[in-house]
Amino acid sequence: MTEATRTAWITGASSGIGAALARAYAGRGLRVILSGRNRTALEAVAAQCGTETLVLPFEAADFEAARAAADTAWDWSGGIDVLVNNAGISQRSLAIDTDFAVYQRMIDVDLLGPIALTQALLKRMAARGTGQIVMISSLAGKVGSPLRSAYCAAKHGLIGYADALRIELSAHGISVIGVTPGSIRTDVSRNAVTADGSRRGESDEAIDSGIDPDEFAARMLAAIDAGEREVAIAEHGMEQWIAQERRTPEVLFDKMIESFNAGYAAKMGVTAQ
Repeated sequence: MTEATRTAWITGASSGIGAALARAYAGRGLRVILSGRNRTALEAVAAQCGTETLVLPFEAADFEAARAAADTAWDWSGGIDVLVNNAGISQRSLAIDTDFAVYQRMIDVDLLGPIALTQALLKRMAARGTGQIVMISSLAGKVGSPLRSAYCAAKHGLIGYADALRIELSAHGISVIGVTPGSIRTDVSRNAVTADGSRRGESDEAIDSGIDPDEFAARMLAAIDAGEREVAIAEHGMEQWIAQERRTPEVLFDKMIESFNAGYAAKMGVTAQ
């Protein structure tokens, strides 16, 4: 099968990582399906791709819509060769202040949404005996991070689902790749939800100085080409967090608590306990 007859479906494709991945797959000659909530933004990204595209908007937490979209996407392309579950939202709030509704929304969008879409395609992909499923999690999906308790819960769950799925699908010719980005220069922090579920509206220094999305996309695809089944892409020492968490979790826990308390105390003008 040539690249020109293969199809990549990217969710959360209207901006940031998703848009960069759409351009990257298109640059390899694949047909591209772009999904997200904003049709106008998706159409703008599609115009940048220079390949055959399908704009297929739906809300990630609308599981019935996801199943219907799976039928449409499969029929349009004659099959999905690469599914990239990238759609998601982040969080910036202390757990003690956060409404339970925020946890429900985060789990729906960041965990159950990707699972619903993947499940809608699994039998058909297995019957074809080929394909890739890519789960865009986060460094926060491997290492707990403050102000992101709901986000961490969802992204840890996504990695667990990917790990189990990889084993089950190994006999069907389908590879499953878990991707854990660190700080990527996108609007993820601006679009993050706060304690009451409202949009944060401001970015973080770490995000603003992060990796360019197009560079991230190139590095991710190169790692997948190299056969990596879990791809960590981060800078500023963050890529070492995962390795340290695996080797010495107690040291990492203490280091992160110390760092957070120092930063939180300075910002809030309180004495950390």
